[in-house]
Formats: sequence, C-alpha cells, structure tokens
Amino acid sequence: MVVPTVALAAIMGSGPPVSGGEAVEKMFRDTLIVHADGTPRTQHVTSDIAIEVEEQAGTAVARSYVTVLQALPDLPLQPVAAGRYRDRFERRGGQWRFTERRVDIRLVGEVSRHLRQAAARP
Repeated sequence: MVVPTVALAAIMGSGPPVSGGEAVEKMFRDTLIVHADGTPRTQHVTSDIAIEVEEQAGTAVARSYVTVLQALPDLPLQPVAAGRYRDRFERRGGQWRFTERRVDIRLVGEVSRHLRQAAARP
C-alpha cells in the first residue's frame, strides 16, 4: 500500500492520534479495504483551501474541505464521505512538511466497500 506524505505527521480523526510512518501505514491497512488493483479505489478531492503562514516562525496552518469519491467495476462513482482537514506544517531545512492533520468527517455515505469496520457490520 502506498502511504501518503502525511505519514510523517500526526493524524487525528475519530480514533486515537496516530503518528509516524509505520503507525500510519498500519492504521490504513487496518481500516481500509484494498481492492484488486492494490488501492481503496478512492479519490480525495480537497477544496476551498485557506493557508496562513507564519514566515518568521516557519509554520503554517491550512483549512480545507475534503470529499472522498469511490468507484469500483460494479459500483458507480459516488461520494462516500465529506468533511474538513485542518493541517499544520513546519519548515525544516528550507522544506515545508506536514506535522499534523486533523480529519473531521461530517457526512458519511455508503462505505461498506471502503472501510473494513463498515463491511463487517451485518
């Protein structure tokens, strides 16, 4: 499984915070259904991004909306979740890096083909 670049950051959502590449990868492996092509067959569309930079401190925060779309050979393209991202960044060695992502999913659709826990429900 490909782990997104936020793997070096702390990710906070509905469960306990997760940080570090291995822990983030495990969380994704334990949470997401991976299909035959090796992906969850989703696309995360991020919109209305607002970024505030504290240049002297070398930090930034960003707020955005996220819509998660999913499609499978037998499942038409559809939104399966929507919510907000609140991200923090810091500049290290001249490079900007994620330090934290807070995920607040507010709307949930048909996720039984996306999330293991939903698929396990009768």
